[in-house]
Order: sequence, then C-alpha cells, then structure tokens
Amino acid sequence: MEVEVLSGQRTPLFPVYKESGGKTIDFGGWDLPVQFTGIKEEHEVVRTKAGLFDVSHMGEIEVKGSGALAFLQKVLTNDVSKAKSGACQYTAMCYEDGGTIDDLVLYKRSEEDFLLVVNASNIDKDYQWLQQHAGEDTVVTNVSNSYAQIALQGPLAEQIAQRLTTVDLSEITFFKFKEGVTFADKPVLISRTGYTGEDGFEIYCQPEHAVQLWQTLLKEGAAEGLKPCGLGARDTLRFEAKLCLYGQELSKDISPIEAGIGFAVKTDKSEDFIGKKVLKEQREEGPSRKLVGLEMIDKGIPRTDYEVFKEGDKIGFVTTGTQSPTLQKNVGLALIDAKYKELDTEVEVQVRKRRLKAKVVKTPFYKRG
Repeated sequence: MEVEVLSGQRTPLFPVYKESGGKTIDFGGWDLPVQFTGIKEEHEVVRTKAGLFDVSHMGEIEVKGSGALAFLQKVLTNDVSKAKSGACQYTAMCYEDGGTIDDLVLYKRSEEDFLLVVNASNIDKDYQWLQQHAGEDTVVTNVSNSYAQIALQGPLAEQIAQRLTTVDLSEITFFKFKEGVTFADKPVLISRTGYTGEDGFEIYCQPEHAVQLWQTLLKEGAAEGLKPCGLGARDTLRFEAKLCLYGQELSKDISPIEAGIGFAVKTDKSEDFIGKKVLKEQREEGPSRKLVGLEMIDKGIPRTDYEVFKEGDKIGFVTTGTQSPTLQKNVGLALIDAKYKELDTEVEVQVRKRRLKAKVVKTPFYKRG
C-alpha cells in the first residue's frame, strides 16, 4: 500500500511507514498508519508474538518545582503521594462537575519532577489547564516535541528488547520505568506500560533517533515474527482489554466513575482535588450511568454512538464496538442507565434501521493469562 498524501502533523517515523506498506489516515490532525499488513493480522501478532507501534503523537508535559506534588494532588484524581520514584501511575484530570478533561499516565522522576503523558488530541487543552492552575512554585512545560515514542507490545516483547540493552528488563516491572537507559546504542526512557492488554514496553527517545530505533527493533525481532502495527489494531486490542479511549469511553460529559476507572480516583485522599465532591457522591451513591460490555444476540455489530434501548426506551449508547478478533464475537462497550447493568440483562441496539438484541456481559472481553 502506498502512503496516502495527507496534510496533518507527522511524527518522526512518518518517512518509514512506506517501507512496511503503511496506509495512513487522519487521526486527530495527525497522519498516522491505520494498518500495515491488516488489522486482524496485526491484532493477532500482538496477542501471540509482538507488535511495534508508533505512538509519537502522544503528548508529554513536565511538571517541576517545590510545589509540583501538591499541585498534582490538586488537579489529578489519583493519589500522587503513593507513587514512588521510578513508578508510573494511571490517573485522570477532571472538571468541577466530574467530567473528564483527560486520562493520562504520570511518571514520577523525583518529589519535584514529574512527566505526564497525555492524549494527542488533548495536548493543548491539558497544557493550558495545568498552566492555569499552577502556582509560582511549579513550572509546567509542554515538551511533546522533544520526544518520540515507540511501543513494543506482546508476549515476546521482553525477549526481543533485551537483546538491545544491557539493563535487565525483568527488573522493570509493570508500571515502572528507567531513564537514561542505553537501548540500541541510544539513550531512552523505557517503561513497562502499554495500551494493548499485553506485556510490553513504551520507549521514549529523542525524535532524531526514532527511525534508527524503529528499524533496529523490526530487524531484531524478525525471527520472533515482530510486525509493525497501526491504529486499527491498537484500537481493537485496547477495546478487548477494556482500556478507555478519550472521546469515546471518557469525555467532558463522562466521569471516570461512570467509565469504570474508579480505581484511579482516590476520593479518600485528604487533598480537595478538582471534581472530588461530585466524584465522591457518584462513588457513594452509585453513578446513574455505567459502562458495560454488550454481546450481540442477533446478527450485527454495535458501532460507536449506536443507541441502546430497553423495552422501547433509550437507555444509553455504544462507546466502542466491533467484531472481537480474539473472541470472534460482535461485542461493544456501552454507557447505559445503571439499573440495567446486571449481567445477562437483555437490551436492544439500534443498528441502522433495526433494533437488534444484545445482552450485558462481563468485561474485560480479554485478559491475558
């Protein structure tokens, strides 16, 4: 496939997509590969071997200073004080009404030095919000242009990556990171994180080193079947693992509690963080809406934004849906009235002009053993 001529922002890896047959699309203003060899094939290789993703479009924001910890406790929902240096923490940033500004991953370098990795479409919004609320003892800097990011995901990820560094990668456990690591002769920050439901690493490097690292990894992993993967597989992989996508499972109108990421909302921390009052009420009283899994009974696929009904009444909408490549079933995530959240509850999904039967099922749809 030829690289489509688009006019969005491009990552440092854009020039090498064509080498692997990448087909690009516009994704939130970025020209990114939707697939290389095919979404199902790429999905399968990540579940069974390993896949390589360009995620350089993600944003990075540094928060530094003597007031950094106190500031982050005020603007983030998780308890940052519980994170140790060298650890990552999944968290969210909310408005006063509990709506989600963004979900993000915090990297704690020290008590006065943090890196926030945010969604690409939210970089400017997040940066402005953080700057707006920061005090004089905190410096907030958008450093997104200083990083490229490559994700190596799958059960063989460590085996492949280990040959390119002398650092013992088994010591970087889940949601931990190391900075200043020499990887394929280049300095990187490497974390055991990802967005696929599989083991793997995210590698942060200088933009000018991205192409060499990408090509070296593909060459090094060829024997294990490593393949480049696009946004299509990234979406089906994260969906099966019930990892939220901002703009679908989370938004300014959907709170972290409603979306099922309450584990990242610490309403018992002493700090009065933005949105705490509403989120605490939702936790204690139970949210009026709940994100659930749906499996189609009738033949049809529950696509994003399709409406969900119960006995003729609209009770919610599908946030993400597809035919699961792993399960070979038509499934979806839907935000519905909480009183219908019980497993096996039958509902109907409006698929074009027809209302098709579905049932509430357990999530995540996939969990690695």
